[in-house]
Amino acid sequence: MSEIIWILIAVAALAAGYAVAMAISKNMAKSRANSIIDDARREAEVIKEKKILEAKEQEMQLLNEAEKVSNQKMQKLQTTEARLKQRELQLNQQQSDLAKRKNELDTLKTNIDNQTQELEKKNVEVDKMHKEAQETLEHISGLSAEEAKEKLIDSLKDEARSAAASYINDIMDDAKMTANKEAKRIVIQSIQRVATETAVENSVTVFHIENDEIKGRIIGREGRNIRALEAATGIEIIVDDTPEAIVLSGFDPVRREIARLALHQLVADGRIHPARIEEVVAKVRRQVEEEIIETGKRTAIDLGIHGLHPELIRMVGKMKYRSSYGQNLLQHSRETANLCAVMASELGLNPKKARRAGLLHDIGKVPDDEPELPHAILGMKLAEKFKEKPEICNAIGAHHDEIEQTSLLAPIVQVCDAISGARPGARREIVEAYIKRLNDLEQLALSYPGVIKTYAIQAGRELRVIVGAEKISDVETEQLSAEIAKKIQDEMTYPGQVKITVIRETRAVSFAK
Repeated sequence: MSEIIWILIAVAALAAGYAVAMAISKNMAKSRANSIIDDARREAEVIKEKKILEAKEQEMQLLNEAEKVSNQKMQKLQTTEARLKQRELQLNQQQSDLAKRKNELDTLKTNIDNQTQELEKKNVEVDKMHKEAQETLEHISGLSAEEAKEKLIDSLKDEARSAAASYINDIMDDAKMTANKEAKRIVIQSIQRVATETAVENSVTVFHIENDEIKGRIIGREGRNIRALEAATGIEIIVDDTPEAIVLSGFDPVRREIARLALHQLVADGRIHPARIEEVVAKVRRQVEEEIIETGKRTAIDLGIHGLHPELIRMVGKMKYRSSYGQNLLQHSRETANLCAVMASELGLNPKKARRAGLLHDIGKVPDDEPELPHAILGMKLAEKFKEKPEICNAIGAHHDEIEQTSLLAPIVQVCDAISGARPGARREIVEAYIKRLNDLEQLALSYPGVIKTYAIQAGRELRVIVGAEKISDVETEQLSAEIAKKIQDEMTYPGQVKITVIRETRAVSFAK
């Protein structure tokens, strides 16, 4: 019994211990669960706050970006608005100006209309008054308008005849007064042509003397006379062993002529000393200047050319003392002028203009200065300077193709110039020297690599160079042309200018059989 009680007590103790243990275990689990829940809550709160902060930062960033974009759009809108306002102001100003101009035009139109009406009224009144005056005159004179016109023309003809007769009488009186002077001039010309010979006028003139004793007198004591003569004339005087001849050397033919005439007078007079030399040279220079002007006037009169500038007349007179390839320049110009007139008449053009252009086409060969220009271009500039008509200036400048021909006179002058120069015997040039110069031109161009053939044409004024297409390119042809021109300019002596034309072509030839 007691054992059962003890067993029960033990079981009860065990049950109680188990219950206590379970209670304790339950409390501990509950406490642990609460701790885990609290930790989870705290972590959730932290995460929540972190997410809230991130959301706020993103919100702020988005707000800033939106504000930035909004400011940019606002700025663009403001700029566009300002531009539109400026454009509006400009349009308003333009409209105002247009309205103002329209008002002015309307006012001007009104004034013009009024003036037109007044003019029409005045024209009607004038016509009426003219008709009345004509009727009155016809009534008074008893003549019609046509009859009165014929009478007036007859009276003017009579007046012109009387004026012409008076003018002729004045000319005759003047001729009688100057007959002595003219006779002396003719005698001097005769002496010049008969007493002395003149060589080909290039750069030297040979003055012939009767004996060599005169050479010593021309030289003078210690060379005083010859130095005075050279200083006064600007011409080099060569006294050498050539029998009965003194050489006058200089490029200016007028100066050479003055020196020749002065020497002739000094030798004929016998008084040769520095003072006498200066006196004679000054006198001869005045005579030559008068002769030049007189020659120019006479040439213009003979050719029927009027209204030439006095300076052009003087230059025409200077042509007498200038030669081109041995052909007297004045004679050449006269021939060209006459040929131009004939050709222009046949073509229905103005022969007077053609004759004028033909006479002046080589005026650039006798300038007072020596500019570095082709004579055709220089002549054109001189003609323009002295108020010649544009078609005449173009004909002068284009007769050697330096400029484009814009008038019908230009080809006529070019052709007639060539005809006059090509006339047999017109130009005296040593044939051997001429042929040698042409051969030298051709050989000089042939010395360059790639050149196949060369042709000197237009009396040596143009050089045609044919090159191989496979040896030289188009760019190299330009260089070759410039090199040949420079070499000719440096190494050769030639009149005028030489045109170099380099020709390069490629040909493909096939035959269909």
